Amino acid sequence: MTAYLITSVSVVGAAPTDLLIRDGVIAEVGAGLTAPDATVVDGTGLVALPGLVDLHTHLREPGREDAETVESGSRAAALGGYTAVCAMANTSPVADTAGVVEQVWRLGREAGLVDVQPIGAVTVGLAGERLAELGAMADSAARVRIFSDDGHCVADPKLMRRALEYVKAFDGIIAQHAEEPRLTEGAQMHEGEVSTRLGLIGWPAVAEEAIIARDVLLAEHVGSRLHVCHVSTAGSVEVLRQAKARGVRVTAEVTPHHLLLTDERAETYDPVYKVNPPLRTAADIAALRAALADGVIDVIATDHAPHAVEDKECEWAYARPGMLGLETALSIALDVLGPEWDLIAERMSRTPARIAGLTGHGVDPAPGVPANLTLIDPAAHRTIEPAELASRSRNTPYARMTLPGRIVATFLRGEPTVLDGKAVK
Repeated sequence: MTAYLITSVSVVGAAPTDLLIRDGVIAEVGAGLTAPDATVVDGTGLVALPGLVDLHTHLREPGREDAETVESGSRAAALGGYTAVCAMANTSPVADTAGVVEQVWRLGREAGLVDVQPIGAVTVGLAGERLAELGAMADSAARVRIFSDDGHCVADPKLMRRALEYVKAFDGIIAQHAEEPRLTEGAQMHEGEVSTRLGLIGWPAVAEEAIIARDVLLAEHVGSRLHVCHVSTAGSVEVLRQAKARGVRVTAEVTPHHLLLTDERAETYDPVYKVNPPLRTAADIAALRAALADGVIDVIATDHAPHAVEDKECEWAYARPGMLGLETALSIALDVLGPEWDLIAERMSRTPARIAGLTGHGVDPAPGVPANLTLIDPAAHRTIEPAELASRSRNTPYARMTLPGRIVATFLRGEPTVLDGKAVK
């Protein structure tokens, strides 16, 4: 295993120092380090962060390898500064058995670019009718601890309660896609002034807020762990704030696009801006940013959702919802939060790693710590060209936008997956 000496790098925004990586761990930290056998990486002007961890990634394999594979999604993640991603269950077949989650887990290990941790389905086939093999998935080689029907809400309260009760036995988590389906039937975008003007059926904020309110009460009653996916409204923030004040075991995530883009993007009828939950208002964005800063929202998660051309480049009403996110998330965080490195590390690495139980990830570089880290040049800017992305899909809402920050290197257990901004393999 090659040793690496990263010189004059700022660790999470601190004064420049040197990092020596040897045998997969941070061997030494300090100024003026020497190691004749090490490959030198010049860290001048760069910031070292613990490797990013994404709680919400769609890798599409098995079943939709035309849109993404575990390997291509892993490469996109590494180029975005990630060392671990949690892969959602809405594959084909659905990841609702030990066999399928183990397949995804093994594909991640074979790719070797990031640690791929499968998320198991809550219900069989995501149909919301009966629980999937939660225990078998938890006991499998993949050691599943998070379960989600993401893309579909577990709408039946009795079934949701049973799921929360089941995973409590092994301290598992139910991650809910909060959407009351009877309130969003036929919805095309956020319900508000813009939808009225465009004549599109609206997706009301209360459809999200009502499910979150119900589920925090269920989690409180059961004493189990609940995670809320892609929070998008100011009302949801207030429900979460009250629940956390009562000590409910609830965590929540927000996506980069919900921190930056408003429902006004739909005025172009460009389906790249169609996403579930939909883009909301400027007031919602302000509430989400404030909640992220004060900890009511725990995590930035990408909801990386690649789609094949025929599923996205069509009329708005027929387009599949979803956006790419892995390769641009850190730039969006830097744009939204500024160079608040400790906050970025907390929301994009430490906390998601802790929620997912990913040992060795989300730990700041220090002697003896696994060398899972990313180096970013905060002074650089890049223009997003869809054709240059590693993902097999091109549905990025940031096409031709100039964003701050450039990932220079990513290390997974001491081995580079990205060097000089390019994937190593």
